[in-house]
Amino acid sequence: MPARFARLRIAGFKSFADATTVEILPGLTGVVGPNGCGKSNVIEALRWAMGEANARNMRGGEMEDVIFAGTAGRASRNLAEVTLTLEETSGLAPPPFHEAADLEISRKIERGSGSSYRVNGKEARARDVQTLFADLASGSRASAMVSQGRVGALVNARPDERRALLEEAAGITGLHARRHEAELKLKAAEQNLSRAEDLKGQIESRLAELKKQSRQASRYRNLSGAIRAAEAELLAIQRAVAQAAQTAAQAAFNLADAKVTEATIASTEAATYAAETEALLPQLRSTEAEARTLLERARIAQEQSAEAETRARASLTEARMRVDTLARDHAHASKLAADAEAAQNRLDEEQTRLLTELVSAPALLEAAGQAEDAALEAMREAEAAANRATEDAARIAAESDAARRALGEAESRAKRAASRRAEIEAEFNRLSATLVPAERVATAEAERTAAEAALLMAREAVTVAEGERASAEAALAAARTEAAAADSAATKIATEYDALAALLAQKFGREGAPILDSISVPPGLEVALGAALREELSASAELAAARHWRQLPPLELTVVPLKSFANLVTGPAALTRALSHILLLPDGADGDIHQGNLTPGQILVSREGAVWRWDGYTIRPGATSEAAVRLAQRNRLNALEAERATTRTAAESGRAARAQAELTERNARAAEQAARDARRCAEQRFDRARSEAVRLVAEAERASAKLATVKAQYDQTSAEAAEAQAIFTDIQSKAAELPDIHVARAAVEAARAALNTARQAESAARRELETLRSADATRTKRLEILDRERGDWVERARDATDRLTDLTARRTEAEITAAGLTDAPAVAAAARRDALDALGAAEASHRRAAEALHVAQTNADTAARQARAAETALSNAREARAREEGNITAANHAWGTVAERILERLGAAPALPDPPADLTPDSEDKARKRWERLTREREEMGPVNLRADIEAEEAEAAIATIERERDEITSAIAKLRGSIGHLNREGRERLSAVFTEVDKHFQTLFSRMFGGGKAHLALVGSDDPLEAGLEIYAQPPGKKLATLSLLSGGEQALTALSLIFAVFKCNPAPISVLDEVDAPLDDANVERFCSLLEDMVRETGTRFLVVTHHHLTMARMDRLYGVTMQERGISRLLSVDLARAVDMIEPAGHAMAAE
Repeated sequence: MPARFARLRIAGFKSFADATTVEILPGLTGVVGPNGCGKSNVIEALRWAMGEANARNMRGGEMEDVIFAGTAGRASRNLAEVTLTLEETSGLAPPPFHEAADLEISRKIERGSGSSYRVNGKEARARDVQTLFADLASGSRASAMVSQGRVGALVNARPDERRALLEEAAGITGLHARRHEAELKLKAAEQNLSRAEDLKGQIESRLAELKKQSRQASRYRNLSGAIRAAEAELLAIQRAVAQAAQTAAQAAFNLADAKVTEATIASTEAATYAAETEALLPQLRSTEAEARTLLERARIAQEQSAEAETRARASLTEARMRVDTLARDHAHASKLAADAEAAQNRLDEEQTRLLTELVSAPALLEAAGQAEDAALEAMREAEAAANRATEDAARIAAESDAARRALGEAESRAKRAASRRAEIEAEFNRLSATLVPAERVATAEAERTAAEAALLMAREAVTVAEGERASAEAALAAARTEAAAADSAATKIATEYDALAALLAQKFGREGAPILDSISVPPGLEVALGAALREELSASAELAAARHWRQLPPLELTVVPLKSFANLVTGPAALTRALSHILLLPDGADGDIHQGNLTPGQILVSREGAVWRWDGYTIRPGATSEAAVRLAQRNRLNALEAERATTRTAAESGRAARAQAELTERNARAAEQAARDARRCAEQRFDRARSEAVRLVAEAERASAKLATVKAQYDQTSAEAAEAQAIFTDIQSKAAELPDIHVARAAVEAARAALNTARQAESAARRELETLRSADATRTKRLEILDRERGDWVERARDATDRLTDLTARRTEAEITAAGLTDAPAVAAAARRDALDALGAAEASHRRAAEALHVAQTNADTAARQARAAETALSNAREARAREEGNITAANHAWGTVAERILERLGAAPALPDPPADLTPDSEDKARKRWERLTREREEMGPVNLRADIEAEEAEAAIATIERERDEITSAIAKLRGSIGHLNREGRERLSAVFTEVDKHFQTLFSRMFGGGKAHLALVGSDDPLEAGLEIYAQPPGKKLATLSLLSGGEQALTALSLIFAVFKCNPAPISVLDEVDAPLDDANVERFCSLLEDMVRETGTRFLVVTHHHLTMARMDRLYGVTMQERGISRLLSVDLARAVDMIEPAGHAMAAE
C-alpha cells in the first residue's frame, strides 16, 4: 500500500477529556467495552479528523458539540483536537508537503471559532485534506468506514445511491470532486465574462460623459479667477465697516461704566442699614429657643407619665392571664401520665401472645418446603417431556413447510429464468441495431480537427490585431497627454490674463484715470517707483480733477553720478520734473552714504523699495505700496498677451494631433473587434464539433458497454434456468421421505396436559410455603415494633411526671406576681396629672418670647428688601455695561472675522482696493451682488469634475484591460469545458472497467460468506455508467434468486458485507473501520466473517479497527482496546496485545505440563 495509518491521538473530543493515543497496528484491532462507554467516539474521532463536516453524522446538533462538555466533577473544555499520523506518504500530499515521508494531520475546534486543519503543523484547507483521504480510498464517508447502521443503509439505499461504492472502487471519488470543482470554475468564468462585458459598457458610457465634463472644467476655472477679484473688493468694504463699528461701541461702553459707579454707592449704604437690623435678631432667637426647649421637655414628661399608666394596667392583666393558663396546663399533664400507664399494660399482653406463636413456626415451615420441592421436581420432568415433543413436532412441520415452499419457489424460479432469458435476448437484438456506425465517429473527429485548425488561425489574427491596437492606444495616450498639457497651459495663461485685465480695469484713484496707467516701467523697477511716489501715482493727469498732476518746466539740478528715473521710465510730460528728481541706487551700494549729497526735492530709491529723501526721511525695504503692485500687474499683463497667442496655437495643434490619433485608434479597435468576432465564430464551431464528437464517442461506448452487460446477463440467466430445474427435481424427491406430522402433534397434546397438572400442584405448594414465611416474618417484625413502642410510652410517662412538678412551681410564682401589681395603675395616674400642669406653664412662657422675636424679624426684613432693591439697580447697571462690553467684543469679533476671511481668501498683506468714502450699505450690497452673481454662475454649472481629463485616460486604459481579460476568460472557458469532458470520459471508462471486477469479487465472497449460493450485480436505470444505479441480486443456498430487499435480516447483512469487501478488494484502503457489523450475525456466520477479515489482512495489508460486543470476534483479534468509564462521563482506553499474551501463556502451559 502507498500509505499507512500509524496512530490516532484524541484530546478533549466528546467523552475523552484527557489526551489518549490509539496505536493503529497491522492486522485486526478490536475496540470493546460496555454500551455508552465511548467506543463509537473513537471511530467518530477518526472520521472527524478525515474531514466530516455534518454535525448530525457526529450525533450532535452543531459541530461544537464534539468538544468535551464537562461532568459533575470535571470542568468543560474549550477546544478539542484529533491528530492522525500517516507513514510512507511521499508524493501523495498536496504542496508544500508533496515530498514529506510522514504526515501528521490534525483538526482542532474551539468554541465560537470554528475548526481548522493543520498538516505537519501548517494551516491547510479542508478541501485539500478531504481530497487527500479520498485519493487514499479513505475519508469520513468512504466504504471502508462501515459505521453503525451503514449495512442497513446500504440495504435500504436506492440503486443510484449504491453507485457510490463502484465509484470508490474505481478510484473516482476524488475525480468527482475535481469535476465538481471544474464545473464551479466554469460557472464562475462564465459569470466573470458576463460581468466584463457589462463593465466595459459602463466604462464606455462613463468615457463619453467625462469628455463633456472636461469642457465644463475649463469654463469653471475662468469664472474662479473673476470671483477672486470681486471677493477682494467686497472684503475691503467689510473691513472699513468693521472699523467704524469698533469706535461707536467704545463710546457707549464709557457711558455705561459711569452709571455702574453711582449704583455701587447707593447699594453700599442700603446694605449697611440691613446689617444693623439683622444684628439684633440672634439674642431674641436664643430666648425663644430656650422657651421652646422647656415646652418640649414638659410635653415629653406628660407623654411618658401617660405611657407608664398604660403599662401598669397591661402588666396586671397579663399576670392574671398567665395564672389561668398554667392551671389548664397542669390538668392536661395529669391526663397524659394516666394514658402512658394504660398503653404499657396493653403492649405487654400482645408481646406474650406473639412469642408463643413464634416457637411453633419452624416445624410448619419445614414440612411446607419439602412438599414444594417434590411438586417442583415433578413439574420439571413434565416440562422436559413436553419440550421434547414440541421440538420434534416443530422440526417435522418446518421441514414439511420448507419442502413445500422450496418446491413452489423452484418451479417459479425456473419459469422466471426462462422468461428473463427471452427478454434479454430481445434486448440484445435491439441494442445491436442501435450501435453508432464508425463512419459517423470518424466524420465528427475530422470536423473537430478542421475546426481546431481554423480556431488557431483566428487566434493568431486576434494577437496581431491586439498588437496594432495596443500601438494605436499608446500613440493616442501620448497625443492626449500632449494635447492636455497644451490646453492646460493655454487655459492657465488665459485665466491669469483675464483676471489681471479685470483687476486693472477697476478704478485706482478717487476720480479720473490715474496717471499711473500712462507710465511704462521696465520690469524690476515697479517697487522702486511705487516707493518713491506712492499715493501720488493715483492722482489724475486731468486738470479738472481735485488731485492731479500739472506740467511744469524742468529745474536746474546739481549733477549726481546716479541714474535718474526720467531716463529709465516713459511717462506723461506732467511727471518729467518728478521723475528727474528720483534717482536709482546701484545694486550693492549704501543709500545712507548718498543721502547727504541729495539736493532739495531729490529722492534716492533702490530696486527693493528702500527710500532716502533729501530731508532725511527714510523707508526701509519691504514696505510695498498699491501703486507698485499695480505697476507690476500691468507689466505682467503685457507679457501674458504674447504668451496667450503662443499657447493658443500650441493647443490647437495638440487637439488636431489627438483627433488623428483617435481616428487611428478607432480603426485599430474595429479591426481587433472583427478579429475577435471571427475567433468567436471559430470557437463556437470548434465547440460544436468537439461536443458532437464527444457525444458520438460516448454514445458508442455506452451502447457497447450495455451490449456486453446484456450478453453477460443472458449467459447467466441460461445457467440459472438449468440450475432451477435441477433444484426442483431434488426437492421433490426429498419431500416424499418426511415423517407424518399428525402423530407428532398428538404426542405434543398429551405432554402438555401432563405439564399443566404438574404446574397446578407446584403452584399450590409454593403458595402454602409463601404464606407461612410471610406470617413468620410479620410476627418477628411486630415484636421489634412492640419493643420500640413500649420504650416510647415509658419515656412519655417520665416526661409527664416532670412537667407536673414544673407547672406547680410556675403557677405559685405567677399568683404572687399578680398580687404585687394591684396598686400600680393608681400611682401612675397621679403622676400624669402633675405633668399636665407643668406643660400649661411652659406654653405661656414660649408665647411671650415668640411675639418679641416676630417684631424684630419684621424690621430686619424691611431693611433687607431695601438693600436688595439697591443691589438690583447695581446689577442692572452692570448688565448694561456688560452689554456694551459685549458690543465691543462683537465689533472686535466682526473685525477679526473680516481679517481672518481676508487672510484665508487672499493671504497675508493683500493689496485690497480702496473702499468708497461714504461706506453706505448700498456700496457693500453692490459689491456682494457682483460676487454672488459670479459665484451663482459657477454654482449653476453644478458639480464640475476638474480631473475629467485624467479620468478619461484612466477609463480608456480600463477598457483595454477589460478586453484583454475577456479574451483570457474565453480561453479559460474553452479549456475548462475540455477538462470536464475528459474527466467524464475517464470516469466512465474506469467505472465500466471496475464493474466487472467488483461483480467477480462479489460472487466469490457471497459464496464464501453463505457457504454456497449465487449472486451478481447489475447496472440499472440508465445507459450511462455515471448515471446508472447498482442493483444486487442474491440467491442464498436453498432459496430463489431475489433482490437484496427481499432477503431476511441476517442474509441482507451478509450480502451487504460481501459487496463492501468486494469493493474494498478492488481499491484497498490503508484502514478500514467496522462498527458492530457482526451484531446481526449468528456464531457460524461470525466465524466466517472473522476468517474473511484475516484473509483480507494477508491479501491487502489493510489495518482493521473492529468495534464489537461478540466474544468470538474478540477472540480472533490480534489486539484489543478496552474503553471504560470508571469516572462518570470520562472515557479511558486500555490495550491488550492478544498475540503477545498467547506467546506468554504457551511457555507457561508447557512448563506446567512437564511438571
